[in-house]
Amino acid sequence: MKAETLDPAVAEKIVGLYVHIPFCSVKCFYCDFAAFSGQGRTARRYLAALEREAGLAPKREPGTLYVGGGTPSELAAGEIQELFALLARAYPGACFQEVTFEANPESLDARKLRLLSRAGVTRLSLGLQAADDALLGAIGRRHTVEDFLDVFRAARQEGLAVNVDLIYALPGQTLESWLAGLRLVLGLEPEHVSVYGLQVEDRTLFAKRGVEADEDLGREMFEAALELLGDAGYRHYEISNFARPGFESLHNRNYWRDGEYIGLGCGAASHLNGERWTSIERLLPYCEALEKGRLPKAESERLTGRRKLGEAALLGLRLLEGLELTPQLEAAFEGEWRELRAEGLLEREGSRARLTREGVFLANRVFRRFVSPFSEETALRGEGLHGTAQEALRP
Repeated sequence: MKAETLDPAVAEKIVGLYVHIPFCSVKCFYCDFAAFSGQGRTARRYLAALEREAGLAPKREPGTLYVGGGTPSELAAGEIQELFALLARAYPGACFQEVTFEANPESLDARKLRLLSRAGVTRLSLGLQAADDALLGAIGRRHTVEDFLDVFRAARQEGLAVNVDLIYALPGQTLESWLAGLRLVLGLEPEHVSVYGLQVEDRTLFAKRGVEADEDLGREMFEAALELLGDAGYRHYEISNFARPGFESLHNRNYWRDGEYIGLGCGAASHLNGERWTSIERLLPYCEALEKGRLPKAESERLTGRRKLGEAALLGLRLLEGLELTPQLEAAFEGEWRELRAEGLLEREGSRARLTREGVFLANRVFRRFVSPFSEETALRGEGLHGTAQEALRP
């Protein structure tokens, strides 16, 4: 599998390929993605199902690859080799501009990193989440800060660009501990940092325990992150994402620009030729459907008219550069554009609209004007979409 640099103009027209690996050592207490602990024994069967799905999926040559989860690094070394081998067989002509692989520190080692580098991975997305061992245990993580540091150094030896994921407004987290963790990460000089405010989703252990995010403290933490990351030379290019110049996630930018993508794996989403569909989320039904020669579609829709325009507005406004308003977008939401400007949440420069600083903090309030009923899933919160995120639109 090859990775190569393409002309930026070509990058605007890419089709993304997302591959979902649903295995985890334990499901984190905040996670509502299609992720299953204790199912590693089914990995070979799952990889065979992935190859079958790739064979049945529409034939397009993707320009970016994102392997997300779940925890892709839970795969054994031989299974990682087989994953990239089957993708090479399925897309023999693909020359990926960017190849991202998500990982957790406890399931990644020097051997796996070497395999990833040889397979063409250019970008490692490493889930730290918090730089405090007690806090990591309290949110269901299986690694320590030292584990993360060891893996980060090993990734550097393989020449991989690194994104670090962090979560703020966690239960028991203080502003001081958040800042200390962020400074620790910035001292390592990763190419990319993603910071997400805790959102307690219905299907999570946090929801069952009645955990609630402290929104006021969360805003303090995010404001502090904006200042620290900006001072360190990171460009804030999407609500939750910061990058050194030239290291923005091309794969995720394609989502936010309402581009096309192919999703493989349980719970993955695809968007091609105006149609969006998601795959069966449960692991065994997903495998069984493909073993019977059926595409594992769970839901499918074609957005048209105002709904389609509203989604394009929501996605585009996640980017700090905003979006170009077409005459159709202008007309469909004429009142919304006017009201949001009056509220100080949106600014206009010619035909381009973007969130103000206050609009970034209150982005969900903005998005509700364009998508009803508003869903956080549709907002693409997540680094790999999942953020960034997915369920509905995290391919």
